[in-house]
Amino acid sequence: MLVAITSTCDTLDALVNEKFGRCQYFLIVDPYTMKFEAVPNPAEQAQGGAGPKAAEVIINKGVNVLLTGHVGDKAEQALKTGNIKVVDGLSGNVKVKDALNNYLSNLKRD
Repeated sequence: MLVAITSTCDTLDALVNEKFGRCQYFLIVDPYTMKFEAVPNPAEQAQGGAGPKAAEVIINKGVNVLLTGHVGDKAEQALKTGNIKVVDGLSGNVKVKDALNNYLSNLKRD
């Protein structure tokens, strides 16, 4: 399983970026090893269509779950097509590693 978290920077101590299509980085984490890859979002400065372009990036990385603040309608559709589970509503004052740990803790309870 790979989890992508929208981030303001390229470390696990960075804050979550609430805007999926306009985030600076996707941190793609293997929660079993905690190894991660920081992938710059090429759609951050796009004039339009940032959400679908960002979705394409994480679909191509083989991500299974996305943690973020908000996903627009077009991006949400693209993510559904890519079979990516979206967990949204995260706040921008939460660290990426805390968002990931909270998600994993909730998985264990289910």
